[in-house]
Formats: sequence, structure tokens, C-alpha cells
Amino acid sequence: MTFKEQILQGIPTKLPPIRSYSKDANHAPRRKDLLSREEKKLAIRNALRYFPESWHYELSKEFAEELKAYGRIYMYRFKPDYEMYARPIDAYPAKTKKAAAIMLMIQNNLDPKVAQHPEELITYGGNGAVFQNWAQYLLAMYYLATMTEEQTLHMYSGHPMGLFPSAKEAPRVVITNGMMIPNYSKPDDWEKYNALGVTQYGQMTAGSYMYIGPQGIVHGTAITVMNAFRKVLKKDETPAGKVFLTAGLGGMSGAQPKAGNIAGCITVCAEVNPTAARKRYDQGWVDVLIDNLDELVSRTKEAQKSSEAVSLAYIGNVVDVWERFFAENIFVHLGSDQTSLHNPWAGGYYPAGYSFEESNQLMTKNPGLFKEKVKESLRRQVDAINQHAKKGTYFFDYGNAFLLEASRAGAKVMADNKIDFKYPSYVQDILGPMCFDYGFGPFRWVCTSGNPADLQKTDALALEEMQKIKSNAPEEIQQQMQDNIKWISEANQNRLVVGSQARILYADAEGRVKIAEAFNSAIKNGAISAPIVLGRDHHDVSGTDSPFRETSNIYDGSQFTSDMAIHNVIGDSFRGATWVSIHNGGGVGWGEVINGGFGLLLDGSEEASKNVRNMLFYDVNNGIARRSWARNKEALFAIQREMERTPELKVTISHLVEDGILEKLFD
Repeated sequence: MTFKEQILQGIPTKLPPIRSYSKDANHAPRRKDLLSREEKKLAIRNALRYFPESWHYELSKEFAEELKAYGRIYMYRFKPDYEMYARPIDAYPAKTKKAAAIMLMIQNNLDPKVAQHPEELITYGGNGAVFQNWAQYLLAMYYLATMTEEQTLHMYSGHPMGLFPSAKEAPRVVITNGMMIPNYSKPDDWEKYNALGVTQYGQMTAGSYMYIGPQGIVHGTAITVMNAFRKVLKKDETPAGKVFLTAGLGGMSGAQPKAGNIAGCITVCAEVNPTAARKRYDQGWVDVLIDNLDELVSRTKEAQKSSEAVSLAYIGNVVDVWERFFAENIFVHLGSDQTSLHNPWAGGYYPAGYSFEESNQLMTKNPGLFKEKVKESLRRQVDAINQHAKKGTYFFDYGNAFLLEASRAGAKVMADNKIDFKYPSYVQDILGPMCFDYGFGPFRWVCTSGNPADLQKTDALALEEMQKIKSNAPEEIQQQMQDNIKWISEANQNRLVVGSQARILYADAEGRVKIAEAFNSAIKNGAISAPIVLGRDHHDVSGTDSPFRETSNIYDGSQFTSDMAIHNVIGDSFRGATWVSIHNGGGVGWGEVINGGFGLLLDGSEEASKNVRNMLFYDVNNGIARRSWARNKEALFAIQREMERTPELKVTISHLVEDGILEKLFD
């Protein structure tokens, strides 16, 4: 069968042969066994409902073995034989380009060059899934291939509930992931209900089909690292020869070495999984690969002495690096951590003193002991970080729940008031006040032709538009404009593409709309050969409510509410988005965040231009309005400036209260 024929087949009509379990793939760790005997039977019953009764006897035994061996039913037998990657848009069987574009994005998320655990349909973060099993993939692709412009596919945590009649103006796909009743949103609830096959962790851009490989976070990390150095260095100093110490090379965290290179510092990044470390090295995201701590110390000192800008990947545990660097008197200017601590007990963080293989065995054979060892390791790591901080290291939480889980482990991360953490979130200090409050966030696009020449044309158009905007921009946003102009002008030479021909930069509403309009015009006149998918990370101005990351610089109490994210996805859905998504979980943990995203197809039409103006404007200014209501001064500036430019926009403005009025009210 051809590729198109296999897509149009959906669930096969004949039972395919058993597939051998790939030994070469980077597999997801075995999950916890939390189901009772009756719940395991229910999990099998749930899995079998995708298939005809005549297959049930054979598949029931197979699925029971998968559940026993891996803690989940992935349905490996039904993984298609064709190669998984983002094909040019015309390669997909579809009645509408919008559906074909979504199919392209799904396959990009599952491309082995992009995905962390592709065999288990997990894109990044250890558990950020596109689908729960391969039957869901087959069925979703079939629905997309057969849908019309007046149907909408509704996705329930990876499960394609079906095509429903709708309107041409409606989204073609509506996605929810992990939307649990609040009292059932603890980590073990994910383990249980995911094993039952009724929910999944969509991360941010995994379950919304908008992941573009590590590039998606390289830019945000580069912006963060550059601004972090601006906070700690003197005006005449540069990051050259200064150390940025961090951890994690799997999934999105693999972006850190490349971001450090762009910022111009020495990046030392530890990773316990040798496969993940070598993958990033082979892809050119890391300059040097080291598996010996003595060699790491020597190479770091050499880089300091010669003021290098270089990235060093250490195959080992970051706790050992923090402790050894302190003993060796290696000064760390910046410190962070980007292990998947939203998922601490199932492969998101590996304890010091255990190898990668030993940890994977321990977490399944003795999960209680594994949990204690993780906590012990976190306490050791924090003790070492605290020693460095006393010498002047600027440590920041990278929104991966590091400080949260460290505090739960009893590590010394609390401030003197016993309420706040002693170290800031990077959003509190950098991205919140410097970017999000002004409306700057991760605008991204994918060239559906798959042609690098189209991507280069978009780079040039984006650069031209940003230079125009910068010439008249107020002083408050000049730094953001300059950083992004530098980024896009160097993007091609930095070899950022993995998988699809995609790009990201940070822009505000004005920049996003003008860049998108330029793309749409270029598609219309043939300068760009095929449609373009617009999107963003959920980690943005208004897509996400997360008290320990995206909304950590909200101080009016509303950081624990999720109205903004819900309004964002609803508002985008009727303003022209091609697809929309809303998730529980994100990058900081199940039950800790609600986050939403979108995709928008540009095809050169006037309809697309209208959608750009309506949807992108709202997508950004919804968040600025909420941030201004929280009394963030940068957001107050941004929303008032926008209301002056856009008379139709009318936002409730917060009146500021003098501290003296409140001081003695409750003495």
C-alpha cells in the first residue's frame, strides 16, 4: 500500500503481524503499576474497543503483556511501517489544506529525530504525548484525511472522538489533554488514568501538534541566558569565558547548549542518559561530549582561561558536577536545571549515585526507595547550589518544578519568610517583566513545503518587518527588538532546524501580525511555494496560567487561577484559529498549570489575512490585559499603548493603591 492508502485505511481491515520491540529506540521508562486487578481488566477492555471482536482474544493477551511490561498499552503492533516525518503538504491525502497541515505537524511531533520516545508517541518531557497508543494515531490521521471544511475533529486526550458538523470558520480540530476534575489531578492520578487509557499528558506543544524540536526553546533560553548575564555582569563585561551550569539534554532541555553558544558563554550541561546526550552531540547542538568528571573539570578551566564560547555535555549526574566544581573553585556565573521535575518519580529526574540503567530498574522494582533517593539527591543538589550562591552564583528556576520538588523533598530552598523560594523563577526575573508583560512571546511558523529556501525567505521577511518596527518602537522595547533581530539574522547559520522547516522568534502583537501578513502576501504572489503554519509555544503571554512559571510574576493572587488560559483558547477558536488546544500539566507538572495553544494556516487568502488580524491580536492582548489588571507596570504601559493604537480595544485599567493606606488597617 502507498503512504496515502495507508492513511486512508485508518484501523487496518486485517490484523497486522506482531512487531518486534525495537532495541535501538530511546524508549519511555516503565511506568508505575498502580492498577488493581479489576482496573487492569478495564484497561484491556478500553484498549480493545478500537478493534473488531474477532481480534479480541489474540490482542487481549498481547495488550496484557504490554501493560505488565511497560505499565501502558501502546499497541506497538499497529505502528505503521512508513517512515515518520513531516512530508510536504501535498503528500497527504486530504480534502482541505488545513487538515493536511495538521497531519504534517502530527508527523513532525513523532519524527524520531524530533521525538524523545517516538515508539511510545511521546515527544518530550518524559511523558508529553501526542497520542496514548497507535490506534489513536491511525484513527486521527484517517479522520483528518477525510474531513471537509465544514467538520471539526474533537480530540479527547489523544482519542479521536469523531468528526462533527460545524462551520467553515470553526477550528478544524479541538484538542483537550488531561482535563481532569480538580480533585483527580495528582501525579498518581495521571499514572492511573493514563494506564486505563482515558487521559494523557499533552505537555505543552506535544499534544497540540506544535513542537518544532529543541529550536522551540533555544530562543527563549537564549533570551533568558543573555538577560541573566546582563543582570550579573558589569557593563564592560561579556559572557565569554563565564560558566552557565545546568542539566538535561532530552527533549526541550537539549536546547540549552545551543542557547549558551548563541549567548556566547561556557555551557556545562549534565545528562544521565547517554543516548540523549549523544543524540544532541550528533545533531550539532553540543560542541564537546565528555563522560569523565576529571576531564570535564580540566576542559572547563581551559575554556575559562581562554574566554571561550563553548558547550560541554557531561554524561553523568549534575549533582556531582555542582559538588566537584565547588571543590575545584570553578566559579559558576549562572546556574539552573532543566530536568523534567514535573515528572520526578517516573524518569524526569535521576538520583545521584545511580546509573541511568540502575535508576530505571529501581523506579519500577522499588518505587518507594527510588522516590527517597530522588529526594536525597535534590537535597544534595540544593546544598551544593547554596554553596555556589554564597560565592555569587545567580541561580534561577527554569520552570521545570525544580524548586517546588526540592522544597517538597526538604531541601533548603525557602526564603526567610518561609513562603517564597530563595531563588527566582526565570519568568519572575526575566521573561515576565522583560517580555511577556510587553506582549513579547514565542511566535513560530512551519513551511509546509519542506523546502529550506522557503524558510530562508520567511527569515528575510521577518527580519525586514522587525527592523521597520524597531525604527519607531519606544525605548521600553528596544532591547527586545534588537535581541530578536540578532536572533533571526543569525538563525540560518546557527543550524536550528530539526525535523520540519520551522522557525521561532519573540514578537509582540504588532510584530506577529505584520510578519504573518508579509508571509501571507508572499504565498499569494508565489514568492513562497506553499502554505505556512503559524503557532506558538503555550509558554507565552496569555496561553498559560502557571503560578510557578508563566504567571509567577503575577502578585494579586490570581496566579492560582486559570481564567486567562481558558479565555485564550475559547477566544482564539472563534477568531480564526485552524486548531486549538487546552491542556493540564505543561512543563511544571500535572495539576500545576492549565495551558492552551493554537495553529493557524496561511494560504495566501483574504480569509487567512482576516484571521491573522483578529486572532493574533486577541491571542496576545488577552494576556497583557490580565497582566495589567494585576498591576504589572510593564503590562500597564503595553495595554495603554495598544488602546491608543486600537480604539476598538477597551480594557479595564487597575487603579494603584498607596502602601500607606493599607499599612495599619489590621494592626
